[in-house]
Amino acid sequence: MAEDDIPDFDDKPADRSREKAVPSGRLARIGTFGRLVGGVAGGMAAEGARRLSSGERISARDLILTPGNVQRLTDRLSHLRGAAMKMGQMISLDAGDFLPPELSKILATLRDQANFMPTRQLDQVLKSEWGPDWRKQFRWFNPRPIAAASIGQVHKALTRDGELLAIKVQYPGVAKSIDSDVDNVMTLLKVAGFAPPELEIEKLLVAAKQQLHEEADYQREGAQMEMYRERLTGIEGFVVPRLHEGLTRGSILAMSFEEGVSIEELENETPERRNATMERLMRLVARELFDFGVMQTDPNFANFRFRPSTGEIVLLDFGACRDVDPDVSNGYRKMLQAGLNGNREEVLAATIESGFMMPIVAEKHPERVNRMIDIVINEMREDKPFDFGDRAFVPLLREEGMEIAKDKDTWAFPPIETLFVQRKVSGTALLGARLKAKVNIRRLTEEVLASTKPLPAKAA
Repeated sequence: MAEDDIPDFDDKPADRSREKAVPSGRLARIGTFGRLVGGVAGGMAAEGARRLSSGERISARDLILTPGNVQRLTDRLSHLRGAAMKMGQMISLDAGDFLPPELSKILATLRDQANFMPTRQLDQVLKSEWGPDWRKQFRWFNPRPIAAASIGQVHKALTRDGELLAIKVQYPGVAKSIDSDVDNVMTLLKVAGFAPPELEIEKLLVAAKQQLHEEADYQREGAQMEMYRERLTGIEGFVVPRLHEGLTRGSILAMSFEEGVSIEELENETPERRNATMERLMRLVARELFDFGVMQTDPNFANFRFRPSTGEIVLLDFGACRDVDPDVSNGYRKMLQAGLNGNREEVLAATIESGFMMPIVAEKHPERVNRMIDIVINEMREDKPFDFGDRAFVPLLREEGMEIAKDKDTWAFPPIETLFVQRKVSGTALLGARLKAKVNIRRLTEEVLASTKPLPAKAA
């Protein structure tokens, strides 16, 4: 089909079960949360009564994670979209192997699919941003999204000038509901026992809200996307969409449409191609951390596409870009260098100095901390490809970490800036595990450290 031919948008059946209007008003969203809490509470009461009658042990976590409540949580958060759904996606990637299987299932569902707006609601959003005659700017505009996520959905369109575009449209009411959505999700997590009262999470909530407000500003995202295009100019293997400034608004991001398949399709490619692609992604993370001083901190797999014909990686979604704190960057540098040297004491000192670990953890649990450091050092120092698909060391780290976590005196969040960077690093490693890729971590780390310098410290 030629690009100027109007596609037959009805030739593909829509998944009508995923077409649901976004609750955009404050009262509508509160009402949805209220129905969710009511439904979960009812499910908990029924399950509690059943367990009491059979003499079983009762805990809030067990009661909330019944099959019925799992389905309620998934359906309601998918319906709400916005920050409510985004929080679920973030927790899913961040917590990885440490979540209960039932909660992981809920969050994986949220990560892998989202509902989308009915055509009427979509038209209302576009009219409010582009005016009542918005269709005149296009030869065609596909009303069915090619992708739907937590904050917006993406449509394919062809302008009168012949530009093939991907247009991201933000769900109505999402930006205004961020603060209340985050608070409501955290309330649910506390009720379920996943946010213990011993942890002071206020700073984390403030940071999450700020991050989500920035992600909801599509003009800011467009500027970040252009910055990445400039930074990656001349570096082979990456494609960054081109911003269409004339059509971009605060809640609409227009960009060049870039062909590509899901990054997970790499599972069907040769081991050599999987390994080369994973190494390229890891080098990008390293450049962000040690060279750019800016990092796209959302490692959701949907933010990467792959071009089988060229082997290129298409980078998408720059809403989560943020400056890298020089202290965090230089802290990582010290830890990696100490790890390459095999110096456990220096690794521990750098870890504490950077805020990755509270001193009290090492003071009260020195043997466990040393075992964890030894595991990491041994893995990264081997001069051979590291097998991301071999997760044998993960249960060892988890076992030590869980034992330390039983000591409530050690509970504390690391610096917020550290969490954002670690989220990208961990998420990239999870993609490597999914692709069963193998990369020589030692050589890559040595090359990166040798070719970059510590970032200038922040002005006092």
